Amino acid sequence: MGLRVLAAMSGGVDSAVAAARIAEAGHEVTGVHLALSANPQSHRTGARGCCTVEDSRDARRAADVIGIPFYIWDMAERFQRDVVEDFVAEYAAGRTPNPCLRCNEKIKFAAVLDRALALGFDAVATGHHAKLVGGVLSRSPDQGKDQSYVLGVLTREQLGHAIFPLGDSTKAEVREEAARRGLTVADKPDSHDICFIADGDTRGFLAGRLGAAEGPIVDQSGDVVGSHQGAHGFTVGQRKGLRIDRPASDGRPRYVLSIEPVSNTVTVGPRSALEVTSITCVRPVWNGPSSPSGDLTVQLRAHGEVYGCRYDETEGGLRVELDRPATGVAAGQAAVLYSGATVIGSATIVSAA
Repeated sequence: MGLRVLAAMSGGVDSAVAAARIAEAGHEVTGVHLALSANPQSHRTGARGCCTVEDSRDARRAADVIGIPFYIWDMAERFQRDVVEDFVAEYAAGRTPNPCLRCNEKIKFAAVLDRALALGFDAVATGHHAKLVGGVLSRSPDQGKDQSYVLGVLTREQLGHAIFPLGDSTKAEVREEAARRGLTVADKPDSHDICFIADGDTRGFLAGRLGAAEGPIVDQSGDVVGSHQGAHGFTVGQRKGLRIDRPASDGRPRYVLSIEPVSNTVTVGPRSALEVTSITCVRPVWNGPSSPSGDLTVQLRAHGEVYGCRYDETEGGLRVELDRPATGVAAGQAAVLYSGATVIGSATIVSAA
């Protein structure tokens, strides 16, 4: 007997093919598009943004082709509170959040899953590129599109009610299948950047929410080398857009080393000063196998490098020791631990040294 599955349909090719596969497998599928913007634009600008009127229409057309019921759920208020306001607050505190990760945690696999289960559905299906076998999450075979990192915050219970039908497919295979199925989104560009900042100007978005506040840019000795209009416009590891008044004594580029929101100070220095080997994390989520096998690695940002590591659990968190130095490790990002290709858990980075 098939499952009752709620298929989250963004209007893109991945979620359309995911819904089609679940329906073809004999499950009772209902499509739902999440309206996350309080004032949606009519059309996307290239591959930027999502949740436009165009996206909802594309999702509806895909559901019609597949032959499944389709609804739109208004999640704008919850999205504003749990994702957008969290994003702004994290930057204001000198941290660098990942809103896609927060959206998966708070919206797609909390608000949506809770409502789906209350309505009698057995599971929620999405078009994420990740594998899920027996409730255990692992990487997609398409390394360039793998999204297991942004799903690493989900609990075992949430993963137990999730279905990722694209787990064994590459993006190219998904697009080819969409074309064969007659889905008009087969060639639709992927959305990039932050969905609620359609023009890609994160600094401008934050300035509009937090206001301009002039502060110093200092080097490691504390000497003022420039000024800025708000520390929230920077992230650790940033090189471009610093507008430093005078060059470094060695003539080499300088990078953001730290952000101090209370004093509104940005500290810059050489790339070598960004190197860290020890990372302190809080709020761990253990969602993988109880006895993992394979080389232990950690990923520190979406589509970032992977580092061999070991970890020790601490009171309320864990400490991750890297086999080689990493750069640009920012507080607020997630550290997702893997055993081979399998996710074993995640935690939020608070500091690195």
